[in-house]
Amino acid sequence: TGLGAADLVWEQVVEGGISRYVAVYHSNLPAGIGPIRSVRPMDPAIAAPLHGLFAFSGGQAGYVDAIAAAGMQVLSNDAGADGFFRTSDRPAPHNVHANPLRLLAQADPAHQAAPPPQFDLAATAEEATAVTAGTPATNLALTLSRVSRPQWTWSPPDARWLRTEGSTPAVGADGSRLSATNVVVLRVDVLATAARDPAGNPVPETVLVGEGEALVATGGKTVAATWVKTGVGERVVLRGADGNPVRLTPGNTWVELVPNAGGAVAVG
Repeated sequence: TGLGAADLVWEQVVEGGISRYVAVYHSNLPAGIGPIRSVRPMDPAIAAPLHGLFAFSGGQAGYVDAIAAAGMQVLSNDAGADGFFRTSDRPAPHNVHANPLRLLAQADPAHQAAPPPQFDLAATAEEATAVTAGTPATNLALTLSRVSRPQWTWSPPDARWLRTEGSTPAVGADGSRLSATNVVVLRVDVLATAARDPAGNPVPETVLVGEGEALVATGGKTVAATWVKTGVGERVVLRGADGNPVRLTPGNTWVELVPNAGGAVAVG
């Protein structure tokens, strides 16, 4: 619910190879968002550059502490923060939702400023780096794990990338197709931590402070890039082979964190 309204969506691998999303809302606030789940060890590095509010339900104490230490305002369902509610259509813990307006109303003075840009943007779609210097592409097939294989297909009539889960079109609760103006693929190392989930699976942590290969898809084209993130609180910087910034098309962006080991990216 509400995922299609997010400005940014980061997709990360968690226990058992399933993926979860970190959704960023700033430009558009839907009436509700959810389901909302627990915090993960890589979430501070994803969200800290925004200097905003981090809303979640559940999580190990160390991960929760890391969110606050990274400079974000913690809004925890378990701690009784306002704005969370449960729906009756799914069993717990898969039924926690929230009202974004009620979440934002709790922002303290240190977390009320507009977030800085997270990526470099072109002035127009025609000036985006992939459009001016990229290679035509119609499909991105990604392997995040053996059970998570999202695909993105370029739709000229929509001028957007349309998301598919395996072979099933990905849609929101309202039936609308999930889509993106830009798809940014970051190749990352994913390490097993000492923590375990209730089923005994190790909790993985995506390493986001560092650098690696990237692929940027926009306007029906893709361009190879490198990514660099110099600290937990610093944004990801994308640069092309010429060393210049890779500029995205203005619009929403999905960031796919594809593991170096076991992951794959196929462009067609």
